[in-house]
Amino acid sequence: MIPTLQTSRLILRPLQLADAEQVQVLFPKWEIVRYLTAQVPWPYPPDDAYQFYRNVALPAMERGNAWHWMLALKTAPSRVIGSIGLMNNNEVNRGFWLGLPWQGQGLMTEACSAITEYWFNTLKFPVLRVPKAVANTASRRISEKEGMRVVAVEQRDYVCGRLPTEIWEITAEEWRSRQPAPRKQNQSS
Repeated sequence: MIPTLQTSRLILRPLQLADAEQVQVLFPKWEIVRYLTAQVPWPYPPDDAYQFYRNVALPAMERGNAWHWMLALKTAPSRVIGSIGLMNNNEVNRGFWLGLPWQGQGLMTEACSAITEYWFNTLKFPVLRVPKAVANTASRRISEKEGMRVVAVEQRDYVCGRLPTEIWEITAEEWRSRQPAPRKQNQSS
């Protein structure tokens, strides 16, 4: 069972098939999809969110191969603003997208922090690996903030075409070394 997670501003709840209706309206924007894998169809078909959730995402979650969350602001918990997922895959372990009105506010950095903690502390994976188009500067900044490093450069296919891609990586040990030390509580004698 995938838990609901929270950050200071966000609720991350497990993806449900009913989310497809909101996603179908919010997601198919060029500015959102252009740096996503070329497996995302473009132009985006009218029922593709539903088809993807029903045929790919939810079955992968049931098998324990993927963990997908929908993002909502705590101030509007029923409104989907984006999505983030983890995948047990050698090449890609995390992916995300955020609706245009909410970009540039640090929300995805918050979501990534919670999801990375889940990846290392709950799922106990040793390495987190994420490919990013070099041109996707906003996504690359998130990886930089997390302390990830580029371990390879290659070409990959995206919705917008073939682009130079950096493979970013961080180990569990590297990630833990960057976390604040737990605060010690004062003990009264």
